[in-house]
Amino acid sequence: MKNRTEASHSAEELIENLRSLIAEAEATISGDVVEKSNETLAELRARLQAGLDRLNGYYSQAKQRVVAGAKATDDSIRTHPYESAAIALGVGVLLGALIRRR
Repeated sequence: MKNRTEASHSAEELIENLRSLIAEAEATISGDVVEKSNETLAELRARLQAGLDRLNGYYSQAKQRVVAGAKATDDSIRTHPYESAAIALGVGVLLGALIRRR
């Protein structure tokens, strides 16, 4: 008996949810569709522009970091040219050995 009560209760909730959904759909359809679509389109454009602005900000920050890293690397190589060449040679030998093993 307990299961029937729960089942009827959940069925009643489902019917109520469907009625609510139908009422919302009717309210949406009965309004001025063109006006609502223009509002929605304007909102989407604003969100897209905000996202693009944020993306441009991230891009400029990343670009600044890459340029700063490249300048620091260049300064380090110019300050210690022989050590840099030795490190590059060592890395090349290690990579060659790894590639050759496979």
